[in-house]
Amino acid sequence: MDNQKVILITGASNGMGLEAAKLFSEKGWEVVAGARRVEQIPAAEHILAVKLDVTDSQSNAGFVKTALDKFGRIDVLINNAGYGEYGPTEEISTDNAKYQFDVNYFGAVELTNLVLPTMRAQKSGRVINISSVGGDVFMPLGAHYHATKAAMQQWSDVLDLEVEPFGIRSVVIQPAGTKSAWRDVAFANAAKNLKENSPYEPLVGKLLEAFKKFSSQATSADLAQVFYKAATDTKPKSRYFNAFQDRIMTRLARVHPKIWRKFVKAQIK
Repeated sequence: MDNQKVILITGASNGMGLEAAKLFSEKGWEVVAGARRVEQIPAAEHILAVKLDVTDSQSNAGFVKTALDKFGRIDVLINNAGYGEYGPTEEISTDNAKYQFDVNYFGAVELTNLVLPTMRAQKSGRVINISSVGGDVFMPLGAHYHATKAAMQQWSDVLDLEVEPFGIRSVVIQPAGTKSAWRDVAFANAAKNLKENSPYEPLVGKLLEAFKKFSSQATSADLAQVFYKAATDTKPKSRYFNAFQDRIMTRLARVHPKIWRKFVKAQIK
C-alpha cells in the first residue's frame, strides 16, 4: 500500500526535511522533495528532487505540477520549509519580517491551496504543517518567527475544520530544538539584524548561551519518525510532539504565561 503513496516535502535539502525524505522513500513512498539547494537532496530510489522556492508562486505551481505529471496523485503535503529571522523586534527591517512570513507561512498556504483540489477529487489527503514549540512559547529576539508559527497553527486548525468533510486532514507538528543548523542560522540573522551600537547586543549573547545550555538531544531523524506517524495515523491528532516535555512546555507558556516569562527571564539575566 505504502509504495503507491505520493508525498511532497518542502525544505528537503537539510535537517528534518532531508531525513523525512529519506525515511518515506525507504518506506516505499514516492517522495517529491523540494528545496532551493536541490543539489543537497540525495539521488535515491523513490526520491524526485525538484528545485523549489516557496516564496515564488511560479515555483510552487511548478512543484505541484511536477508531482501530478509524474505520479497523478498527492497523498500528503509536508510544509516543512522555514527558518528563524532572529533579532530585536525594533531593529528587524519590515522587509526581513515580511520575508519571514513569506517563507514560514504564506509559502505553506499557497502550496496547500494548490494541492487541495487534487486531494478533494481523491476524497483523501493530509496536510502536515511543521510549526514549532515556538508557536506557543515566546523568547526574546524571535518575535516574527514565533508569530509565523502561531499563525501557521491557527490557520491549520481552521483549514482542518474546512477540509475534513472531503476526507482531508490538516495537522501540526511542533518540534523543540533539534541537532541541526537552525540555531546557527537564527543567531547569524540576529547578528546581522543588530544595528551599530545596538542596546540589544548583550541580549543576543545571553540568549545564545541559554540556547546552548538547553540544547535538545533530539535529532532530525527523530523528528522524521514523528513526520511519518503524522502522515500514517489512521486517526490523526491535531498536534504532534517529539517528546512529552515539548508538550508540557507549550502548555505552560499558553496556560501560565507569567510563569513562562519568569523562566525565560531567569535564563537571560
